[in-house]
Amino acid sequence: MSTTNLKDSSIPQHTPMMQQYHALKADHPDKLLFYRMGDFYELFYQDAEKAAKLMDITLTARGQSAGKPIPMAGIPYHAAEQYLARLVKLGESIAICEQVGDPATSKGPVERKVVRIVTPGTLTDAALLDEKTDNVLLALIPHKGRLGIAWMALSAGKFAVLECKPEHLISELERLRPAEILIPEDLTLAVFQSISTPLKKLPVWHFDVSAAERLLCKQFGTQDLSGFGIEALPQGISAAGALLQYARSTQGAELQHLQGITLESRGQYIELDAATRRNLELTETIRGEAAPTLASILDTCITSMGSRLLRHWLHHPLRHRELLTARQNAVAQLQNEQLFESIRSALKPIVDIERIVSRIGLRSARPRDLSGLRDSVKQLSQLPIDLLAQQGALLANLAQQLTPPVAIADLLSNAILPEPSTLIRDGGVINHGYSADLDELRGIQTNCDEFLLALEQRERERTGISTLKVEYNRVHGFYIEVGKVHADSVPEDYRRRQTLKNAERYITPELKTFEDKALSAQDRSLALEKQLYEGVLDQLQPFLSNLLHLAQAVAGIDVLSTFAERAIEGNWTQPTFTEEPIIDIQDGRHPVVEAQVEDFIANHAQLSPLKKLLLITGPNMGGKSTYMRQTALITLMAHVGSFVPASQVTLGPIDRIFTRIGASDDLAGGRSTFMVEMTETANILHNASEQSLVLMDEVGRGTSTFDGLALAYAIVRQLVEKNKSYTLFATHYFELTRLSQDYPQIANVHLDAVEHKDTVVFLHAVKDGPASQSYGLAVAQLAGVPSTVIRVARRHLQQLEAMSIGAGGPQADLFAMQAFEEIEEPASEASALHTFVEGIDPDSLTPRQALDLIYEIKQVLKNA
Repeated sequence: MSTTNLKDSSIPQHTPMMQQYHALKADHPDKLLFYRMGDFYELFYQDAEKAAKLMDITLTARGQSAGKPIPMAGIPYHAAEQYLARLVKLGESIAICEQVGDPATSKGPVERKVVRIVTPGTLTDAALLDEKTDNVLLALIPHKGRLGIAWMALSAGKFAVLECKPEHLISELERLRPAEILIPEDLTLAVFQSISTPLKKLPVWHFDVSAAERLLCKQFGTQDLSGFGIEALPQGISAAGALLQYARSTQGAELQHLQGITLESRGQYIELDAATRRNLELTETIRGEAAPTLASILDTCITSMGSRLLRHWLHHPLRHRELLTARQNAVAQLQNEQLFESIRSALKPIVDIERIVSRIGLRSARPRDLSGLRDSVKQLSQLPIDLLAQQGALLANLAQQLTPPVAIADLLSNAILPEPSTLIRDGGVINHGYSADLDELRGIQTNCDEFLLALEQRERERTGISTLKVEYNRVHGFYIEVGKVHADSVPEDYRRRQTLKNAERYITPELKTFEDKALSAQDRSLALEKQLYEGVLDQLQPFLSNLLHLAQAVAGIDVLSTFAERAIEGNWTQPTFTEEPIIDIQDGRHPVVEAQVEDFIANHAQLSPLKKLLLITGPNMGGKSTYMRQTALITLMAHVGSFVPASQVTLGPIDRIFTRIGASDDLAGGRSTFMVEMTETANILHNASEQSLVLMDEVGRGTSTFDGLALAYAIVRQLVEKNKSYTLFATHYFELTRLSQDYPQIANVHLDAVEHKDTVVFLHAVKDGPASQSYGLAVAQLAGVPSTVIRVARRHLQQLEAMSIGAGGPQADLFAMQAFEEIEEPASEASALHTFVEGIDPDSLTPRQALDLIYEIKQVLKNA
């Protein structure tokens, strides 16, 4: 179907309604325009064609305009949310255009205007949001080697700013997981080519620092920004100003609930790069699923506010020891007093106060939001606040915030019906007794018959006419009917309204007043109810800050009581922090894996200045990766305030956690699996410090044996000599185990396994010393590799072992370690080959082995 190019269309050629549409669409060319027509939102032209495909709705046509058919698609207005949710997930932005004029008084098309813009990062409707995840809108601007970043969770009233180096951008995006990113229109960064997050390019002047500062000061009602600690961050201020302006433009309302901005510093958290967050599967598995993850194990929170705060904590492990200790002491106090059970029980009826407060600030709160807030505020009295106030400082502070202002409860109780209607336009929202005028209008609607009967009785008594009737019809309205035989008895205040054959119909001043009220009572009632509802929202505005603090306190006590419940359920222990450089985990367990299997084998992990690197060997499937990950997860859990799955844990200062685990490629970015591996390794070697925890799994396996072993050897030496990080290094290169002879800081450990006949039993226990073999064939057999392949491989392995023994070395000694004595002056391939050839005993080789050996040597020379 052909479409009309809006830019080329001559507006006067169109019908008045389509002229109105084109004018509105011209202001929002990059958005789908939901154009309200009666009970439908209609889309036209390119919008209709695009929406029909995205939402799987019928594409039709509406007559002609400018001589051409108009493509059209529509959805019922009452079902709009489900379609909006689908479009937003696809990264689309939608302009909502409503009828704002009165059809009864309008000449031509009813006046319409765009009242709200829905974008992926500015959602506030409950139906469009994931209740357990903050919906983040982010803005950034680079300048002179720095990035200014501002982020906002509009639905939660959160607003923060930071500055960082460009190389930290990927890590920040992984931490914040924005739903939409705002950038200057002249910005081009390679990183944006590899992410799927919707990008919105804004005019460069939106990022003007002076304008941004004025806008922020006006928003917060301050003279300057020094009170927020961001006055020295010009790039951050620029990003925050653009972010605020964009959010305000989408909502069509002032953002009253945004009453401050927080300064974030990378130094306040343990840093986790993007690869580490993915590899540790904190809130999402590597495959992008919600479970099993650390969050899925920890999150038994009662409220959605608690779930969101828990996820925020997991991505923001603290370095602040006092706050961490306060959290963990609070968890211990909740356990000791068995407080968490009563707290969790009391929290069950509480709604999402945080998001309701945001909608109140945006004036988009619905009646059941307010009734839910009212009931939740009342429910807070069921919390053991007095008992909490007697605990440590953290719980006492939360208890104080959990007491809402009395005025809020009184206002909502007086103003809102116990069970209000879903929408204010339907009426039935404002409580009885709140407004005398509203009660009268409702009384007219509900008590009309009673009034007419009472009036009829009074008029019969007053006139003495026993046959007098008070009645109503749609044509003539209310009237008093009197037979003509009693015409002489009619009072003077009766005014003739209609003459019939045998009767006269009259109206009195009292009945006329009632008629005016009755006939307009419903419309006036709905209008007054809407006015009163807006008044309630007005009266709540001064309490937004109190309510947000209340919501944060509810979330905090929910998470802490959840940590207490998880600690008891999982038999977890409180970690100890020390200023000494140490990671000492006794009987550590992987919290996620333990929940999936029976009889999980606990293991120790001990690192200190005297033992900085554990070189881990053992079979595939033996548990090396699990062992390493559990060490990192236990460390991270301790730094969010949780108890940990171990019998005892002592941790010194930690600044970062790095992981290089798993094999993945980045085909879109033109990077092979090995390139990704080396990029992540380079990041670790450049940035890991003495206080960093480093996990490296099978580094060097993505290239040739010699190259991989050489790299692994050099990387281990760099980590020990230069970085001096706490390191868990898993490898199949058994040659590396000799490094413990040269470096006392390196300790060999292995995952134990027992081979019985042709099968292997993994014991998953960490033992001192290197592994004796890799059990590769046994693992292959368990994986279902055909037995014929296993038999051939076993025979060839025996031949290789015989060659190795003849050459005077163990099975895995591919070439002499002397070739790697100095990392600064590595031996050449020719030197290594020379050493290897010298160790061969030709008399011990079979003809076939000798031929294979010649091919091997030829290949090495070819690659040299």
